[in-house]
Amino acid sequence: MVQLAVIVCTAWVVVAVSLTLYWGVCLLRNYAAAHKLGVPLRVIPIDHTNPIWMLLDRKILSIITQLVPSLRNSSFVRHNYRGWELRERYFSHHELGDVFALVTPGRTWVYIANPDALMDVFRRRTDFPRCLELTGKNSKVLNVFGPNVSTVDGPQWKMQRKLIGTCFTEQNNEIVWSESTVLARDMIQYWASKPSVDSIAPDTRTLSLHVLSRAGFGKSFKFKGHDDRQKNQTSTNYKESLQLILENCILIMALGPRFLADWKPWLPRKLQRLQEACASFQRYMTETYEDEKKASSSSSSSMPGDHNLMKSLVRASQDEAKTSSGALGPGLTEQEIYGNMFVLNFAGHDTTAHTFTFSLYFLAAHREVQDWVFEELRHVLGNRPPNEWHYASDFPRLKRALAVMYETLRLYTPVPVAKWTGAQSQTLSVGDKTLILPPNTMVIPSYSAVHTDPKHWGSDSLDWKPSRWVTPGASGAMDDEVFLAPKKGTFLGWSEGARDCPGRKFSQVEFVATMAVLFREWYVEPVLLDVDRGSLRAACKRVLNQIETDSAMVLLLQMLHPERAPLVWKRR
Repeated sequence: MVQLAVIVCTAWVVVAVSLTLYWGVCLLRNYAAAHKLGVPLRVIPIDHTNPIWMLLDRKILSIITQLVPSLRNSSFVRHNYRGWELRERYFSHHELGDVFALVTPGRTWVYIANPDALMDVFRRRTDFPRCLELTGKNSKVLNVFGPNVSTVDGPQWKMQRKLIGTCFTEQNNEIVWSESTVLARDMIQYWASKPSVDSIAPDTRTLSLHVLSRAGFGKSFKFKGHDDRQKNQTSTNYKESLQLILENCILIMALGPRFLADWKPWLPRKLQRLQEACASFQRYMTETYEDEKKASSSSSSSMPGDHNLMKSLVRASQDEAKTSSGALGPGLTEQEIYGNMFVLNFAGHDTTAHTFTFSLYFLAAHREVQDWVFEELRHVLGNRPPNEWHYASDFPRLKRALAVMYETLRLYTPVPVAKWTGAQSQTLSVGDKTLILPPNTMVIPSYSAVHTDPKHWGSDSLDWKPSRWVTPGASGAMDDEVFLAPKKGTFLGWSEGARDCPGRKFSQVEFVATMAVLFREWYVEPVLLDVDRGSLRAACKRVLNQIETDSAMVLLLQMLHPERAPLVWKRR
């Protein structure tokens, strides 16, 4: 027994030493290649995307800084956890320059905060593609229902992106506007009926899901508050199935949909329900696809009706499949339509919901901004009820409500984008330097840095200040206010270039319509806790501190514990 234990321990030591030597060799190799770039380098002995390290990084770094406080400002601590860019903001780039590199055993990461260089990277889509190898784990969950615009590249991506772009029309935005106002009205009535709201996050997710249900599939659902939702309900319909899938994306990513299907009889009830939700949603999409395909083929191309995304995507794909001679072209396969409909729901749901959450907590801590937005809402909407608001005439005038969204995305961008050089070297000009980037080099747009750099945003660049986006017109009248168009490359809230977010306008319309309903007759404040000692000012400061310290990357950037800052809604 003792000999066996010695053998096992020796084997583990050999494995550990071998891995350490291998990582050391890789680190030296990457350092030698990165040194030729001629930019400031920082060496990180552990790649911050290592799956095991990602589970433990913050805990280990916290212990290290407690044991060795002098390491608190070292690169190993500052730059060696997922989402470190949020905490660093522009400070690393002011210290190291517009471009610097982190060298790890896995690969070299080049971080860029020069607006002109960033726009060059975004324009050169084929030279600097998305790193699908890096996003492979995310692709697994996004490929649950088929290949889609987030998981393919090359000609496949070009075709899918073109067809998806045709689906986001003004007719679809009309649907988004009307559905958002109806759901937001129900949501504020639910919130206002409660002495306080422990967390608004689940309800903003529900609103976002229901808007997507209507605009994506033509299905409307009445808003139901988080506390009123039935617990452990069976996921047998579309809405419940999709909601369960979206709420458990990380779990699906970890296990994989095939595992859930193959092992269902032996899985816990929670995982069985998740597998049933995937199967139910698949059936619903198949039925909807077949109905839309029949309707499209049996009617004229100018057929009137609902302009939801599913209907538009089926029609666009069928139109694309027909060449001028009537022969069949590429179009999208059935699985690609399913995959893209799911990813549109996935991407549009969490990003908008998290932006709502950040924005509402910022607004709760800034009553003066609520009053500023309210002034515009009363001017534009008057006393008209929401069902008399008009997307075409009212939405373009609500610049202040839109500014709240832009300012929130400036400080808390939910989906930063990573590029790389792929299998070939690439040249890139950054200021007066021309870099030759080796193959397999990550090229990272430093969102948090360019979004907060005082050179672009002023001395108050770290403050949440929506009014920075709106400037007075020549006449001084509210209708003449001008929405700021920032310099290209200094604001990347929806990315840039060919791979920018196709749902940009969709999300803006949903956000503005919801803000209009919430704040035309209501305002929101933090609930006073014991630590506030009866001071609303102290409560607002506490909420702002929680936003800053309690936000991190999970699947996307989000507030981790919004329930720690309950809110109360009051009528004006």
